[in-house]
Amino acid sequence: MKSFAFVLLGLISAVVIGFGQDLSLAKWSYDEEQEKLSERIIIKFSHVVAENTPKGLAVDRFAQLVKAKTKGRVEVQVFPNSTLHSEKTEIPALVKGEIQMIAPAFSHLSGTIPQWAVLELPYVFRDQKDVDEAFRGEIGRMLFSTLNQSNMKGMAFWANGFKQITANRPMITPDDFYSQRIRIIPSEVLDAQFRTLHAIPVGSSFNDLYSMLASGKVDGEENTISNVYTKRLYQVQSHMTVSNHNYLGYAVIMNQSFWNKLPADIQKAIDEALTEATQFNNELSVSMNESQFEMLKEMRVMEIHEQTEEERAMWRQALQPVYDQFAPSIGKPLMDQIKELHKLPR
Repeated sequence: MKSFAFVLLGLISAVVIGFGQDLSLAKWSYDEEQEKLSERIIIKFSHVVAENTPKGLAVDRFAQLVKAKTKGRVEVQVFPNSTLHSEKTEIPALVKGEIQMIAPAFSHLSGTIPQWAVLELPYVFRDQKDVDEAFRGEIGRMLFSTLNQSNMKGMAFWANGFKQITANRPMITPDDFYSQRIRIIPSEVLDAQFRTLHAIPVGSSFNDLYSMLASGKVDGEENTISNVYTKRLYQVQSHMTVSNHNYLGYAVIMNQSFWNKLPADIQKAIDEALTEATQFNNELSVSMNESQFEMLKEMRVMEIHEQTEEERAMWRQALQPVYDQFAPSIGKPLMDQIKELHKLPR
């Protein structure tokens, strides 16, 4: 019996010791995992468009690239379709540090920083070459420098494409805009643009656009072909004029204080990821607009009119007062850069 008792005591001791070792190992593993989680850097990237648009796809690509390049140390959490913030709230939220990245349309910046209105001027870009030159050159540098005073860091310019006019009637000459209610991104420049054409501009969020057209609250709108296609605006609009009268693009912006606190190797990885995502976005925006334009033509769901050179000259002349109105607030340095841009041969 004594020997049995000693054996039993030995077994109990071994089990206890074994559990103790297991518990110690489990605690070590848990602490290590928690430590890894606590070290992970979270970037909340909020935007307002659908995931299948050039911007939406580029944000997702950026998130994947950041994860790969930082080996999981940085997680970019993406909030599309205004699920976290709308156009009105995303910039204040970024400045406060509630989110870390946004990609607002230029119109949402021009309301508080007048220089950004230069990118909204009608026919400011003749073609995609002008766009690329402006974003990569002195115009882009000058615009990003205006963000510093607001705790924002300009990171990249992303493209969506040239805007076209859609409506439920032909829009061929400037006179065709008379009394038409046109939905716009809320912007002083865009408001002035359509008032100059004697239309009635109606500012609204992008997510309200389809319902406004379907209910007849507005008669028409301006947008890129990819937005017309992905938002199915062709279901509630019968005509489109390919006018390329404005350009829709985005500024990718990060909270400056957040950026300053990042380790140098993380900053480098984010820069590299953003460079690749920007190239992806810009190539995709061109290809999507081209392919979806062909799809719209094949679907025959809208009457599509491609603006002639004579018609474009008429529109440009009618819209010249917009330049005269906003040139003083934009400032001579940027307006001079636009003049130089227009001198480049095409």
